Amino acid sequence: MSEANVDRELVIGGRRFGSRLFMGTGKFPDPETMVEAFRAGGTECVTVAVRRIDLDEKRSEKNFIDYMDLDRIQLLPNTAGCFDLDSALRTARLARAATGTNWIKLEVLGDEKTLLPDVSATIEGTKILKDEGFIVLPYTSQDPIAARKLFEAGADTVMPLASPIGSGQGFPDFSGLQFIIEELSGKVPIIVDAGIGAPSDAAMAMELGADACLINTAIAKAQDPVLMATAMAEGLAAGRKAWLAGRIARRRYASASSPMDGIVGS
Repeated sequence: MSEANVDRELVIGGRRFGSRLFMGTGKFPDPETMVEAFRAGGTECVTVAVRRIDLDEKRSEKNFIDYMDLDRIQLLPNTAGCFDLDSALRTARLARAATGTNWIKLEVLGDEKTLLPDVSATIEGTKILKDEGFIVLPYTSQDPIAARKLFEAGADTVMPLASPIGSGQGFPDFSGLQFIIEELSGKVPIIVDAGIGAPSDAAMAMELGADACLINTAIAKAQDPVLMATAMAEGLAAGRKAWLAGRIARRRYASASSPMDGIVGS
């Protein structure tokens, strides 16, 4: 194992996670498929948009949260759909009152077309929610300066996107993520959130040194979501092992697999 790449437990808010695959709840064809995908992927943390939760205590039908094994899975409400800080804060507080968890995935979106984050509002929201006792997992860009400010604001993770939410583009550019990992790895968990399209993307994130990935659309909209959840978990595991092993340096020219040095007549 490379001395630089030391295996660390994934610990967030005092909770230890064996699985590095975090999953979402949207876009699955039905709750049964969703639950089977959770099992297949081995996830221990699931995020859900607060706006999709039926908060009526007198409801007659099961809420999709009722399908989850919350003894094993950490519920992570999120503020998806909030385009200003006030609505994100209000949604976070409502989530805590409704679910009983102080965990929140903070999303303050800045644009309806790209769903890219409003980074300055996210940093401010992180400070406010931390002061109110939340475990805050903020969705952000690949800007390393923003990532540092989120860490300084007390964020319990930093969650940079790979590419726009639900796009399946993977990593058009991962240089920003590399800068974030170089500066913050070992200080705060780094979870790649948004844009993962295939297990190879998840493996790439882990090879770079990310601590986990949060994946929804690529699993939920796959032709076989359960099988894709398994594939994503395997991609994450392979990428993590590759990072721990320490890949070879990239070279401009060839390097013989069987060196001739020391061979008689060479």
